[in-house]
Amino acid sequence: MSDMDWSTLNVTVTGGAGFLGRVVCEKLRQRGCANISVPRRAEYDLTQGADVVRMYDDFAPDVVIHLAAEVGGIGANRDHPGRFFFANMAMGLHLIEHGRRRGLTKFVQTGTVCAYPKHTPVPFREEELWNGYPEETNAPYGVAKKSLFVMLDGYHREYDFPGVVVVPVNLYGPHDNFDLHTSHVIPALIRKCLEAKQRGDKSITCWGTGSASREFLYVDDAAEGIITAAEKMADPTPLNLGTGREITIKDLVELIARLCEFDGEIVWDSTKPDGQPRRCLDTSRAEKLLGWRAQVGFEEGLRQTIQWYRNNPV
Repeated sequence: MSDMDWSTLNVTVTGGAGFLGRVVCEKLRQRGCANISVPRRAEYDLTQGADVVRMYDDFAPDVVIHLAAEVGGIGANRDHPGRFFFANMAMGLHLIEHGRRRGLTKFVQTGTVCAYPKHTPVPFREEELWNGYPEETNAPYGVAKKSLFVMLDGYHREYDFPGVVVVPVNLYGPHDNFDLHTSHVIPALIRKCLEAKQRGDKSITCWGTGSASREFLYVDDAAEGIITAAEKMADPTPLNLGTGREITIKDLVELIARLCEFDGEIVWDSTKPDGQPRRCLDTSRAEKLLGWRAQVGFEEGLRQTIQWYRNNPV
């Protein structure tokens, strides 16, 4: 059971208009939360301290769920390592410090599986977060996020600041980013397969060798895990959120092609990077401390995502 009465709280969800944020906001409303504020980038640049102060003045939150991030796939990470480090570090730094000054009831920091070392033993356990450097292509983003874990731990020990840390694996689902350059692998593959089928192409080209493995979590399951962590945790013990099941990129491409009814050839461009060799999380800590586990099966989640994109093409 929750020890938070959401109906009495002002909640600010950074990134609340985005892919994950819209689901988090909907689940908060279902729990009776009527006072949800979502800062928009046009009005509040959260990388700037003055804008964060103004946001806190305007919204007066009791709880902040920090989902906003500048992020993308391998290509975007390779093109913008400096920006991705600065933007993600600065947003968290200002939000946490000014949240401390305001006496927040709870601050939830959403981390990233990119924070794990490149050669973390599989399945990834939270204790392994500091046992090496992240995979190079997304290290600036991963290190920025991981630095905020340290900040929240320090603030908890010095100021008793109620920070919470969740570490979701790669997310997918309706309303995802389907831009071929900045999106992650599932939406990019769905778009590639559907457009190739529509054009009558005989093949699609995918990055890497297909040998890397990934784990994927449906967006609704992630949102439920984040809110449950806000309800049940009062310290920044990192919590993996995932399914505990991995799939190779080769098998993933073949599955998506089948669900999209694309029967052409799959060509692998091995001059492009694979990224981290394997990703699969140990989710036993979240199950033990939160009573949370993923509910949506992978193929069912993919079918829902494909159907959404068919109805909402870019």
